[in-house]
Amino acid sequence: MTGLERPTGLPSVQLPPRTATHGGRTEVLVVGGGPAGIGAATGAAAAGADVVLVERYGFLGGNATAALVMPLMSFHNEMRQAVGGDEGRLLPTDHGEGEPVVAGVLWTLLDHLVRAGGAIPPDPGTGYTVPFDPELFKLVTYDLLAGSGVRMLLHSFASDLIQLPEGGCRAVFETKSGPVVLDADVVVDCTGDGDLAAAAGAPFEVGRPEDGLTQPMTLMFRVGNVDRPGFLEYVQEHPDQWRGVHGLWDLIRAAREAGELDLHREDVLFFATPHPDEVSVNSTRIGGLGISVWDLTRAELATHRQLAQIAHFLRTRVPGFSESYVIQSGVQVGVRETRRILGDYLLTGEDVLGARSFADVIARGAYPVDIHNPNGPGTILRRLPQGCSYDIPLRSLLPRNVDNLLVAGRCISGDHVAHSSYRIMPISMATGQAAGVCAALAAHIGKPPREIPAAQVQRVLRAQGASLPT
Repeated sequence: MTGLERPTGLPSVQLPPRTATHGGRTEVLVVGGGPAGIGAATGAAAAGADVVLVERYGFLGGNATAALVMPLMSFHNEMRQAVGGDEGRLLPTDHGEGEPVVAGVLWTLLDHLVRAGGAIPPDPGTGYTVPFDPELFKLVTYDLLAGSGVRMLLHSFASDLIQLPEGGCRAVFETKSGPVVLDADVVVDCTGDGDLAAAAGAPFEVGRPEDGLTQPMTLMFRVGNVDRPGFLEYVQEHPDQWRGVHGLWDLIRAAREAGELDLHREDVLFFATPHPDEVSVNSTRIGGLGISVWDLTRAELATHRQLAQIAHFLRTRVPGFSESYVIQSGVQVGVRETRRILGDYLLTGEDVLGARSFADVIARGAYPVDIHNPNGPGTILRRLPQGCSYDIPLRSLLPRNVDNLLVAGRCISGDHVAHSSYRIMPISMATGQAAGVCAALAAHIGKPPREIPAAQVQRVLRAQGASLPT
């Protein structure tokens, strides 16, 4: 099972000109329906804008649903380190108690999810890590956006962004109906990869500075029919083999020595879901660039092979998993890092770990620096000082050299180290909400987002329940 080989030299060919269907105009166009896009569309609509959200898949949720990135990771500032597990959960986290630093649209979504039976309520004792059901996540986000008055277009892949001479932008989408264009006063790029910002000419960086390598990609999957008591008995009898959500080192070593397992990370990582006999598995890993169709093809083929090995390992060697089976893998491999669009301010690792404050703060984060080795096993994890959080400035959402465009989510302006913290979904939703509010304010007065005072954006965000320092 092999993919198409990457051409050497990547020659270019000229394509014939084409026409597109004009789908209309809106005040705010949000491209990408993942956590950042959900935050942006909801924030812009709540600020009074006419909003259209366009998504490449036939459902919303982005990495939460397409890549099965489960659960929503911690969004709190740790007040103390955890000293033990919560036996009421299958797989407690190893985060300590603290206060949430992300609110707004995130809490609205969580409220809808919990009431629909699609998530375990956020809990200070487990660091606000929230297991959720991906299918209910899709349904809840549909209802949330429809209730906000957001119009949606699905099955549309963004390919270009054109500045219009009369003002605003024209986004180009590839669809089964041929190319479609939508015009907007302001566009919010929530593609994760910064596709539209790059197409519009915004500068960007990729990977770590020494060699350009990015964090590896992971195909996540759900395993069902897990005997929870059987696994917990193993954990209690082997406390040196399981730390919170990861471990099984001796079992992995034995499987490797037997030639049964070629694991590309240092351990097996499980997360709970709302279903007691199910776990989410985050243990495949492959390097490559998530904006290269050649690397993505190679990643899909390789990680599905890894998945099969890991599933066999679980059934044959891990107590509690003898009757388990793979329920579902991601629609696509999960991508941690691609483009980081260079904005008016570059958030740095020093800013994150130093819990830096900014006058133009529009979101906060407290998740650790979490860098997965692009070359195989190994993960760098560095926490912020206890009880602290860092600010994300509005300037990091404003791409250089491009007007009428904001970015949100993991493609905002930051370095490789800072990105490893702010890339998680709750923080992406917070930057999305801020970008949506700024876009709505800009559209209302007919000025570029860069000319909107941060204080005005902050006032609206606070009115929408966002968590900002006072």
